Amino acid sequence: MQRRPLFFSFRDAFRGIGYVLRTQRNAKIQSAIGIVTLIAAAAFRLPPRDWAVLALTIAVVLAAEVGNTVVESIVDAISPSHSEMARIAKDAAAGAVLLLALGAVVVGLFILGPPLWNLVK
Repeated sequence: MQRRPLFFSFRDAFRGIGYVLRTQRNAKIQSAIGIVTLIAAAAFRLPPRDWAVLALTIAVVLAAEVGNTVVESIVDAISPSHSEMARIAKDAAAGAVLLLALGAVVVGLFILGPPLWNLVK
């Protein structure tokens, strides 16, 4: 089996990310929150370590949303009619994203909370 050029792998990956960002409401919301978070990090002149933690946290949540879209697409293709097992798979994937998003909120509060608190004091 011949390998495809690396360019095509990147192109396809960006196409998949683009699909998720265009079609998934939650991915749009998570991206917007991520952008606002990074703007706040810039405004507060956070140290590089905090930037790294925030960037990684945002990336993990968005990657989980991509994974959730994968699960939903596969389940819909395999089981177009209602199935309890399909529902469980889709709910569990959505639950994983929710857990990561809640964890991201905690990370954001730990990092951005103190400078925000000082701003309102």
